[in-house]
Amino acid sequence: MSLKKFSLFDVVNVMIMLMVIVVTVYPLYYMGIVSISSGLSVQRGDVFLYPIEVTLKAYSVVLDDPSILRAYGNTLLYTCLGVCVNLIMTTLCAYPLSRNHLYGKALLSFFVVFTMFFDGGLIPRYMVVHSLGMVNSIWAILIPTAINVFNMILMRTFFAEIPDALHESATVDGASEWRILLQVVLPLSMPVMATMFIFYAVAHWNSFFPALIYLNEKQLYPLQIIVRNIVIQGDMSSQTTEMGAGENSSVMAQNVKYAVVFIAILPILVVYPFVQKYFIQGAMLGAVKG
Repeated sequence: MSLKKFSLFDVVNVMIMLMVIVVTVYPLYYMGIVSISSGLSVQRGDVFLYPIEVTLKAYSVVLDDPSILRAYGNTLLYTCLGVCVNLIMTTLCAYPLSRNHLYGKALLSFFVVFTMFFDGGLIPRYMVVHSLGMVNSIWAILIPTAINVFNMILMRTFFAEIPDALHESATVDGASEWRILLQVVLPLSMPVMATMFIFYAVAHWNSFFPALIYLNEKQLYPLQIIVRNIVIQGDMSSQTTEMGAGENSSVMAQNVKYAVVFIAILPILVVYPFVQKYFIQGAMLGAVKG
């Protein structure tokens, strides 16, 4: 039996990949072990490779906080509704621009792509949202981000690669453009639709700036605003007041901070493995073809 010979390139490549894996995975791992370690061990700097004095007190504090649970529900709502709006609007924009017989296609495409490079600015955008009466409402989160131009171009490229023979056959059978889109194009576009789903879902789940600008009531805040206040501003008031007398609130603050962040990213970590194959396939097909 002959052993496979490894070249210097293979060895270096494996070492680099292992380094990338460690750099990518360790922050998540560290965040997890800190969140379940005791506050004193974290404060002393003992936690590095494994948890010390395992406890779930930080998660108990986080999950008992009504503001975090409410923000979690808001984020789920914004993400679900936002993805639905994004997929509908992106599809309605991408499909006509993928058809060669669309009148003024080049001009329309120019104006769409133009918005990728030139933006009206934050203040004009806020004035438009305010004039439409959407400030401090869910629509301020959903409508201004209804279409991402890059995602639309990716979907348009995918639609354009669907054979014209299918469109012609459906047209001969008397199908309208709506029927062609719903019964011919979309069933063949599941890879790119899955790609758009994960793109938009991650964007909505991680988004905090629109809520920071357009929302005034704390009852409407998404989870990322709470995470931002805790991580950046150190606002632990609502969380640390529920700490027991056994440990000082300042000692447990770091654990609670990591627990909140870990809970915030958990849904994405759970969903991504199931849509990864569609993500890679759709991104490659939409980017390489056309």
